[in-house]
This record gives sequence, C-alpha cells and structure tokens, in this order.
Amino acid sequence: MLMTFFLYAKDIIPLIVCLNFSFFLFFIGVVGIVFNKRNFLIMLLCIELMFFSISLNFIFFSISNYSNLGQIYALLTVTTAAAETAIGLSLLVVAYRLGNKAEYHSLITLRG
Repeated sequence: MLMTFFLYAKDIIPLIVCLNFSFFLFFIGVVGIVFNKRNFLIMLLCIELMFFSISLNFIFFSISNYSNLGQIYALLTVTTAAAETAIGLSLLVVAYRLGNKAEYHSLITLRG
C-alpha cells in the first residue's frame, strides 16, 4: 500500500526535486561538521543527517527505477548509521566521565 503511494507520488514530484532535497540535507550536514568543532553531539547529529540524505537518495532512485535494491541499501545505511551513533555516544559518555566536558577536544585524552 505504501509502495503504491510512492508510485503515484513519483508522477507528481519529479526526481530532480527529490535529489535536490537530499543534496540540501547532505550539505547542511557537511556545513555542520565543518563549522562545529567543539560540540561532539552536534557533530554526531550532522553525520546522522548525512546518512539520512544518502538513504533518501537510495530510496528515490529505487522508486524511479521500480527496483527494491535501493531500499535494501537504504536499510543497510540506516543500520550502519545506528552502529556509528552507538559507538559515538559511548565515546561521548566516557569522555564526559573523565573530564566533565562533552567537547570534541576532550576525546584526545582517550588514547589507548
């Protein structure tokens, strides 16, 4: 049922509009990483936004090509993003316990 909605939406919204939206999300994530050097949590959220835009690209292309392969790749991308976030948040908790700071520069003390 959801796939039939997307098949109808494919005729209404052109592919280039969807890809521009995905590129805009990816660009926001890159800008957030480049200009934010202090807050580690914001950097993790920007990386998640980049993963989300990549997943949207896979989904948009799978809808336009009538293939399920892009949706499978999107699921793999989401699971990779979840694993990356779990590791990043665990590093954040350890850094906060050691130095009472949740900054990117406090991760340098975690050598080992």
